[in-house]
Amino acid sequence: MSKKKAFALRLNEDMLKAIEKWAADEFRSTNGQIEWILMKSLKDAKREPKKKNPNND
Repeated sequence: MSKKKAFALRLNEDMLKAIEKWAADEFRSTNGQIEWILMKSLKDAKREPKKKNPNND
C-alpha cells in the first residue's frame, strides 16, 4: 500500500458541504471522496501516478 501524506486543504463551506453530501451518497468518507475525485481527474488528464512494482521496493 502506498504511503499517505497529510496536509491542510482549505475549501469554501459550500464546496465542502457538496463533497460531504456526494461522499455520503457514495458510502465514502469525505477524505476518500476527495481522493477519488483527484484520482479521476488525474486519469482523465492522463497524468495518473505510475504504479510501483512491489518487487522493487
